[in-house]
Amino acid sequence: MLVLRLLNVVAPSYFLCISLVTFVLQIFLFIPSMFRDPSTTLLFSPALLHGALFLFLSANALGNYILVIHNSPEDSGEGLNLGGGAEVVTECLDGSRSPGSALPSTHFCRLCARVIQRHDHHCFFTGNCIGSRNMRNFVMFCLYTSLACLDSLVAGMAYISDVLSMSFANPLAFLTLLPHSISQFFSGALLSSEMFVILMLYLWLGIGLACAGFCCHQMLLILRGQTRYQVRKGIVVRARSWRENLQEVFGKRWLLGLLIPVMNVGSDYHRQKEK
Repeated sequence: MLVLRLLNVVAPSYFLCISLVTFVLQIFLFIPSMFRDPSTTLLFSPALLHGALFLFLSANALGNYILVIHNSPEDSGEGLNLGGGAEVVTECLDGSRSPGSALPSTHFCRLCARVIQRHDHHCFFTGNCIGSRNMRNFVMFCLYTSLACLDSLVAGMAYISDVLSMSFANPLAFLTLLPHSISQFFSGALLSSEMFVILMLYLWLGIGLACAGFCCHQMLLILRGQTRYQVRKGIVVRARSWRENLQEVFGKRWLLGLLIPVMNVGSDYHRQKEK
């Protein structure tokens, strides 16, 4: 438990540090280097367009990250009238029935110290559980983080290509870049700042692929109307159409959530809370 609590603090700090380093490199290194192209006008320069795109992706990633933390899944035991001595059980795929939380698919998180409604998993990078209230923001956070990493990867490769006068037309050039750069760095032929950017390229690639995988996996579960906790415990879910499952998580105003970070307004969960 002590290791998990420590990870609950280290992982968000790691993410915020990587985000800060990425922002600094983009604003003070990559974007200024794009202004050196004399063939483009200032208004439609690649630097201005790329800067606007990066700020849009970063604002959405950071905004949804904050909303994931702010919209903590509520204690599902509040407001439930189970009666004296009542006990709710969970039915599993093998037909067995075991004592569960106040409702099926709920889970008591020892790190958050509360029962989470429609529990999916505990995200250490946000230090919070993912459940009914913040699932959409978590999916949007993964999506925009992966896009921001891809954007930074492309900008970083353009910078390295210009500084080191190399081409990435050959796919093997990126695979051999790291070992070749390490040998050049220790021989003194490569600056420490350039080596740092090259290391960040591989870090952005890893984080981007991981977040994209999380986003795709989570969307697949949402379409099925399941959570990771339900799949892991073998909990049977009621069969519904994929449109109903999407609307339950994203609500009717799903398009607004794709453009700006907003709270999960209009979902079935919030309509049930208002009744």
